[in-house]
Amino acid sequence: MTEPDPRAAQVYRLFIKATPEAVWDAITKPEWTAQYFYGARVETTGEAGASFRYRSPNGMELWGDETVLESDPPRRLVVGWRSLYDESLREEPASQVTWEIEPQDGGVTLLTLTHDRLEQSPGTAADVSGTGWMFVLSGLKSALETGSGLVPSGT
Repeated sequence: MTEPDPRAAQVYRLFIKATPEAVWDAITKPEWTAQYFYGARVETTGEAGASFRYRSPNGMELWGDETVLESDPPRRLVVGWRSLYDESLREEPASQVTWEIEPQDGGVTLLTLTHDRLEQSPGTAADVSGTGWMFVLSGLKSALETGSGLVPSGT
C-alpha cells in the first residue's frame, strides 16, 4: 500500500458543537488562534484583500504573511499560505487554504479545511499533512467545545 502524495489537495473535515459564527471567530480572532494554533496569534480583518498574518506566541516572529483571497462570513474563507516559521519552507511558493463552514442540525457545524496548490511546495505539503493540520483542527474543536485548546507545552 502506498502513502498518499501530500502535494495533492489535503482535505480535512470535522463536526464541531458550535455555531458557524463561533467557528469563523475561532479562525479569524487572535484570542482564539492562540489557544489552538501552536500559540500563534492571527492578525486579520477577515475581509477579501486584507492581510492574513500569524505571529509567534511572543509576537516577535512572523510565522505566516499572506492575503485573504475570498471572504464570505461565516461560511467561507480562502487565504494564501506560506510557512515562514521554518527557514527551509520560507522560499517555497504560496499554497492556498480554504475554510468552509456549514451549519448542521442541532447546533453543530461542519468545518472542511482544504489545503491545495501544494505541487510546487513539497516541504510545506509534508509539514502540514497528517498530524500537522489535524493537531490544529483538533485544538480548534477542543477550544470551542470545552474552552481549552491543545497548545503544546512550552508555547
